[in-house]
Amino acid sequence: MGIEFWCPLAGAQEGPRTAAADARPQDPVLAGAERDVSWRTFPQNVLQDQKDIWLFPVQLGKGRHWLPTLLVTGVTAALITADPHDTPYFRRTGRFQGFNDLFSGRITAAETAIVPAFFLAVGRFRSASYSQRTALLAGEAYADSAIVDVVMKVATRRLRPSDIAPRGNFSDTFFSSPKSLSGINTSFPSGHATAAFAVATVFSHRYRQHRWVPWVSYGAAAAIGFSRVTTQAHFPSDVFLGAALGYTMTKFVVLRPR
Repeated sequence: MGIEFWCPLAGAQEGPRTAAADARPQDPVLAGAERDVSWRTFPQNVLQDQKDIWLFPVQLGKGRHWLPTLLVTGVTAALITADPHDTPYFRRTGRFQGFNDLFSGRITAAETAIVPAFFLAVGRFRSASYSQRTALLAGEAYADSAIVDVVMKVATRRLRPSDIAPRGNFSDTFFSSPKSLSGINTSFPSGHATAAFAVATVFSHRYRQHRWVPWVSYGAAAAIGFSRVTTQAHFPSDVFLGAALGYTMTKFVVLRPR
């Protein structure tokens, strides 16, 4: 909400601007390169995104993107190894009770979904096309993250920390969830973290001329991701991979100039 209301106010205080400048921030990368973003093209854009996402191994086969892929894979593997040692702490401590009440799963999921909807409504009310396109891009990133999250959850069938007894085995967690047949109620990766970082990346990119916006966007996404660990809904490795997926899919697929 602060991004939507404060940015136009700050711009108004800078002095007169042209109508073209008010329509969108100056962005040499997006100028003339942004693809058509509308309700009509939304399904087609999501399908194209999914094609690019699932054909990513082809890019690896061509020798591209190996360094970031190895980095994300290595950190995720290291965190999976550490999960049995750090996760029981969050089971035992009551230090985060107030934080967990404020950042419960339902609250954070609703907040992540409401932000693009709010921008869309305000953009339509103000006839601000830039805000509306930002909202649609955020919705597109949200949809892309949800599809990838569901596929990975069903494939990996990882137990959630809350599914394990207090003194149970936190090491053998993959391909063990009996809930996988119901769809998505498994742990790897964190859908909340994936969606939060996907939406945050859109707003950080689209309003990056205001230096505080990336800090607020990614700070909120990080708080949501951390809450998934403290509430015992996810392991730290789930959250890290979810955040990495949300950021990379949005940055290099949704926001890629076409």
